[in-house]
Amino acid sequence: MQSPKHFLQFKDLSRNELDHLFERTRWIKQQFKAYKPYHPLFDRTLVMIFEKQSTRTRLSFEAGMHQLGGSAIFLSTRDSQLGRGEPVEDAAQVISRMCDIVMIRTFEQDIIERFAAHSRVPVVNGLTNEYHPCQILADIYTYIEHRGPIQGKTVAWIGDSNNVCNTWLQAAEVLDFNVHVSTPPGYEVEPERAGLYGTDHYEEFSDPMEAARGAHLVTTDVWTSMGFEAENEERKRDFEDWQVDVEMMKHAARDALFMHCLPAHREEEVEAAVIDGPQSVVWDEAENRLHTQKALMEYLLLGKVNA
Repeated sequence: MQSPKHFLQFKDLSRNELDHLFERTRWIKQQFKAYKPYHPLFDRTLVMIFEKQSTRTRLSFEAGMHQLGGSAIFLSTRDSQLGRGEPVEDAAQVISRMCDIVMIRTFEQDIIERFAAHSRVPVVNGLTNEYHPCQILADIYTYIEHRGPIQGKTVAWIGDSNNVCNTWLQAAEVLDFNVHVSTPPGYEVEPERAGLYGTDHYEEFSDPMEAARGAHLVTTDVWTSMGFEAENEERKRDFEDWQVDVEMMKHAARDALFMHCLPAHREEEVEAAVIDGPQSVVWDEAENRLHTQKALMEYLLLGKVNA
């Protein structure tokens, strides 16, 4: 049996494959907006395994699979044998014999890697502590939709060097753009944890204003990611000067976009005037999770479709 194609990190897909996904996203979204049914995954089943809570990930995958003609099943580790100590490897062998594709949202990347190694079907990373590839797939498509190709552009990441930041750094290497990263002291990028094989596509800045200078896209995330709640008050103090505000956006390129993967804490990591302002595309960004993931599932299950 041929080994399935997985999407566990952004760099699991080549530039050619990603270009195909972005084009398929555009077409699939057009069909959706025109109320034209498109059911290439009729009778296929997606299993969604959640160890971390979610709004956008569950909704976009579940709705997306239904819109492609298939069905989606939600499993929480709290109400399945995975939460009672069943080995990940055993669960993978059983679950993958009963469905066509699996999406997992969990903590350590090692969990999803072990699951995929024993799965007979494609496995998609819906979020881990280390990476969030589906989010960056949607973010980059949103940039393309608004501004055209991202190659050669500059993305400013302001805040914590978390899973979303790590994935931006991987994407920059695959798609040939640049990332300016500014984090408080002690929260810097860890290249090995980010899965980087080079440093040609990112630069670190101690001053967030300098990181944003001339950037075509400014993006951030909450200061305290899931699993780090005990550090919340300390992080609020440490990140105080790393808020994306109107002044910071003035340092970016004149037509710069603002993105946030949501949920956002207004007046913490982002000023309300920015996230609700004219440069913000956060709602398009959120919606595009639906369409890029439909293109992704189509590709993982059917290969390159040209409709």
